[in-house]
Amino acid sequence: MQLKHLIDGITVTDSEGDLDLEVTSIAYDSRTVKPGALFVALKGHTQDGHHFIKDAVSKGAVAVVSELPPASFADQQPDRIAAEIQVPDSRQALSRLAVTFFDSPFKKMNLIGITGTNGKTTTAYLLESILAAAGKRPGVIGTINYRFPGHVWEAPVTTPESLDLMRIMRNMADSGVTDVVMEVSSHSLDQGRVRDCPFRVAIFTNISRDHLDYHKSMDAYFHAKALLFRSLPGKGAGNPADAVINLDDPGGQELINLTHARVMTYGLGKECHVRAENISVSRAGLTARLITPEGEAEIHSALIGGFDIYNIMAAAGGALSIGIDIGSICSGITQLKGVPGRMELVKNRRGLAVVVDYAHTPDALLKALKGVRLLTGGRVLTVFGCGGDRDRGKRSEMGRVAGLESDVVFITSDNPRTEDPAAIADQIEAGVIESGIKDYILDLDRENAIRRAVKTARNGDLVLIAGKGHEDYQIIGKERRVFDDRVVAAEAANET
Repeated sequence: MQLKHLIDGITVTDSEGDLDLEVTSIAYDSRTVKPGALFVALKGHTQDGHHFIKDAVSKGAVAVVSELPPASFADQQPDRIAAEIQVPDSRQALSRLAVTFFDSPFKKMNLIGITGTNGKTTTAYLLESILAAAGKRPGVIGTINYRFPGHVWEAPVTTPESLDLMRIMRNMADSGVTDVVMEVSSHSLDQGRVRDCPFRVAIFTNISRDHLDYHKSMDAYFHAKALLFRSLPGKGAGNPADAVINLDDPGGQELINLTHARVMTYGLGKECHVRAENISVSRAGLTARLITPEGEAEIHSALIGGFDIYNIMAAAGGALSIGIDIGSICSGITQLKGVPGRMELVKNRRGLAVVVDYAHTPDALLKALKGVRLLTGGRVLTVFGCGGDRDRGKRSEMGRVAGLESDVVFITSDNPRTEDPAAIADQIEAGVIESGIKDYILDLDRENAIRRAVKTARNGDLVLIAGKGHEDYQIIGKERRVFDDRVVAAEAANET
């Protein structure tokens, strides 16, 4: 594509060089630059892409978009830079450039965005199953992976950078995907990664403490989540959007007041558009009566978390918003047999109840613990830690929750990253002690802690292993090691 056509939709402060040149690709990471590329220098959270312009040019970048005036890097192999474009916001420019370069891949697809602290992944899996049951061809972009029928990519982050997002959606569009279900993280909203995604439906699950290492305050965190709903086109627009909002969450009403979109609420109150009654949960799954504006139906789900009824209602609301019938919704709910690392029962020869869950926030851990309590008449033994280089303030709070809701707590390591695992555990332990529980064990070796919990469990007890869920690795220092809670737990149970 010619550079002049590529930059037609962005705000240009100044430019210099040959705007008629052909650009063969776009890159924002100098390590991925190929000859003929346009390099966009982004100011990141920890690094500044402007410092890597020289590297990009040395690898063959022929044009550069940056927030610096042209000729600011004239000494960096100037003979190889054919054009320099200055913009006021390079991240915003990257988003528009990506849309243009990949020819607005979302044009013939419904975009469904899901945001909230917890429940995004399970809601996305449910919606994917419902859409498939309705004869659609869904694609999913989320925490576990990016996928559509016949294709799966590893997910390095929940919501990719705008360039990667448009590339993935172009692949989906070219393969006949009809609907894209996207988990939309607060980071991606704050950084504008999805600013040019015309969401047809936006779903709010809930909000509680998380990512305060990045957002610094709950107000800032909520503001980031709210950006998805503020940006939705209203009822008078040519293509109005729908906001599906959890009315039982304290943030729900505030989002209703902020959005211009049509609103569909869900929750357990009779004033909600989508609600559920006669809810029953066991290790065999969840049953309930789903009540919607389009009718009522009995639902049967393999999901075993009591809180999963909210994810089911959220998915049902999202499906109803794009015209999916109640029959397909019920079929899709039934056909989903589970979500990796989300209240996942670990099969073992002993028949011991072991549940692995991704819960890594105080609210998620509380919900997981209350959920597993319904599944056992025995003791609940909880194994968990907290990630390093992340929000430190939640650690003692998670320790207190674990102590109050468990019979035995095993404090261990999660992904300590570059922090001292013992220091993280000390902060968790302070909350455990505050809870008043006496029966707790500190073991920084996660594998050993899981094995000790399984060995300690008696028939009728339940072991909850929280924090890492679907992850098949552990990050210690800067090393990523193979580690899967589910594999370790199954081996331990089978050996006992």
